[in-house]
Amino acid sequence: MSGRFSIGALRKQAVAFIIAGLGAALAVLLSLASALYEASQPKDLAQVAAGQAVDTGRWMVVAHRAEFGKYMKGTPASQQDRLAVELDLTNRSATTSAGPTRLLELVSPPAGLQRPIFYLARDSAIAFGLHPDMPERVIAVWTWPPGAPPPQKVRFKVASQVYKKRDNLYGAPGWFDGPTVATLDLTVGGPDPAAVAK
Repeated sequence: MSGRFSIGALRKQAVAFIIAGLGAALAVLLSLASALYEASQPKDLAQVAAGQAVDTGRWMVVAHRAEFGKYMKGTPASQQDRLAVELDLTNRSATTSAGPTRLLELVSPPAGLQRPIFYLARDSAIAFGLHPDMPERVIAVWTWPPGAPPPQKVRFKVASQVYKKRDNLYGAPGWFDGPTVATLDLTVGGPDPAAVAK
């Protein structure tokens, strides 16, 4: 009698264990399927224009205007044509940081276009130190490749930066490149006449 009871109890435990295992496997499969579906159906990006704020995580960004030419107020003189975008940047992190060169990525750039240099609009210095919670007017400048047609309108992808307490490589805290959060459309104007007159 006790032998039958033991075998029956073991059988029930085995069935319960199998059911629990199948349930766990099903939960994992559903979670994976959900993640794959969300990855294949990206959310619509916000489309912003001049004057609209974009929260990128580490930075709050407001683009004002774009211009094209050699001489532009707030930047050093140049012998080459350049594309410049005037922005207000607010550093939302706890530490001083340089201008984020990966913040704006031109959609359909000309061949050979390099990353921009950020200048402080107030004195044309390179924006090495943007302090926390202090909005700063900056000018992002791309040197235009010789022979590339001048742009009339530009569209940028606006990238985010996300904070992690521990990164996967060093286990240290920091801000890391995140996904695109918006697209920015600007009409390109000519250089400021006051800058040309300098």
